[in-house]
Amino acid sequence: MTIRTFLLAALAALAACSPMTADAGQNATSAAPSRHPVSNLEVIPLTIAHAGQRHAFRVEVARTEAEQAKGLMFRTAMGADEGMLFLRTPPDVPAFWMRNTVIPLDIIFVGSDHRILNIAANAVPYDETPLPARGVSIAVLELNGGRAAQLRIGPGDTVTW
Repeated sequence: MTIRTFLLAALAALAACSPMTADAGQNATSAAPSRHPVSNLEVIPLTIAHAGQRHAFRVEVARTEAEQAKGLMFRTAMGADEGMLFLRTPPDVPAFWMRNTVIPLDIIFVGSDHRILNIAANAVPYDETPLPARGVSIAVLELNGGRAAQLRIGPGDTVTW
């Protein structure tokens, strides 16, 4: 056996014994948070349960004051099952507007029990009229305008993330 053959055999044996298999490498990568290509915000799964049905979304999470102030401003498109979640820390009674927001939105206010309080449906682009929650909210979810009605999502439905 030549030294080269021995080294190749030894490397193959080490690779076969290594705990870092191809699957482990993929799992390590998928464990990292997903980021939105435009906002660079974390993207998480969110589900809305309505009348025994569940609808899954992938939403960007706006956590900081700056991220929430920008929101979906200047965005020209959003996928049907995408949205943005604004976490309210501490919970409050928010009012949202559409300043510099190009696409119509459904603004969904979520109460402390994770149930939808109210929806400001089809909010008009660029309109600066405040659209308030009907109670204390732990989160506000923005979806494409008309999407809530299309999926028959309404007050009392449960939102989980």
